[in-house]
Amino acid sequence: MTTINNSIWINAGEASGDMHGARLAKELMEREPDLKVMGMGGSAMEKAGCDIRYPMQMISLVGLTEVLPKIPRLLKLFGQIGDILKAEKPKAIILIDCPDFNFRLVKIARKLNIPVYYYITPQIWAWRQGRAKFLQKHVRKILCILPFEQQFFKDRGVDAQYVGHPLLDLMPLEELDTIEPDPNLVGILPGSRSKEISSLLPEFAIAAERLSKDFPQLKFSIARAPGIKEEKLRHFWPNHIPVTINQPENRYRLMRNSNVIMAASGTATLECALIGTPTLVAYKMSALSGFLAKRILNIKYVSLANIIPDKLILPEYLLEQATADNFYSQIRQWISSPESAQEVRAELSALRKMIGEPGVAERTAQIILDDINKG
Repeated sequence: MTTINNSIWINAGEASGDMHGARLAKELMEREPDLKVMGMGGSAMEKAGCDIRYPMQMISLVGLTEVLPKIPRLLKLFGQIGDILKAEKPKAIILIDCPDFNFRLVKIARKLNIPVYYYITPQIWAWRQGRAKFLQKHVRKILCILPFEQQFFKDRGVDAQYVGHPLLDLMPLEELDTIEPDPNLVGILPGSRSKEISSLLPEFAIAAERLSKDFPQLKFSIARAPGIKEEKLRHFWPNHIPVTINQPENRYRLMRNSNVIMAASGTATLECALIGTPTLVAYKMSALSGFLAKRILNIKYVSLANIIPDKLILPEYLLEQATADNFYSQIRQWISSPESAQEVRAELSALRKMIGEPGVAERTAQIILDDINKG
């Protein structure tokens, strides 16, 4: 393939994508020192040596009401990126999640005959499975991060390869494995969004109050997410229940130190699962949103710790089930019956083996470069 220069465009639209994009860019440039990596991302990709043409904050939009006023600006942005791609003619474009933005870039790349690789694909197996046809038609290869995704995409004619979950590269699992859990510590992960915290943390606190009456020796520790102030967490936690607040950089240690955990649904529950700590998964949303989710989602479970093995390992308390009563009952069972918690740990150990080995960014970089270089 003839290219004007030896470059690759990576497009990431939010914090985790920026982090994973940075590791991938580093591996690409180590393998081809004269390779130039440019694109859209954040500070992590910039530190890794990427030429950030547009900051990812430009597309960090949530909700229809926020998107609509910015449509003219987004259309202008697509035009500008198209002009850059036309002028630079990178030898590949790598997209990271963000389907609503990145699917539009796929079309631009196709018109310019630039091959597209999708790393960390949108979870279309959960809903909008018809999007697989779009990927089959326009994307050269998909690099899957969940073991079952490869077969899902292959069944729909998409060239897909499983590389492992990028969390494996970020988590110091061997070091964490040496930490012995504290049998009296209950970890609390109330999430990273204000709505999650305001709806779940008060319920976690009520459960904690009841648990401390049953088990006076218990200690509670909350993991503070980046961008969330400690005062906000304490606002939803009663003063008479002692609690420590862990800083974001200590969250993995807290997950391992804890005997059991109450957590908001999200990436953190998969992290807890990989670390091996029994965790209850909680999620609340409005009645209307819950009704719509039940109608459009094509999944049995919400936590990847359950979706990947297709079995319920971590108990899920969703919508109207996300109550202090249910949280109390589940944690009480694990504490009063340690063998039930041990069964969960054994299941989580098997799950970790299923997810694969570290070195995800290295494998992904090599697969992409081999594929590009073969023509």
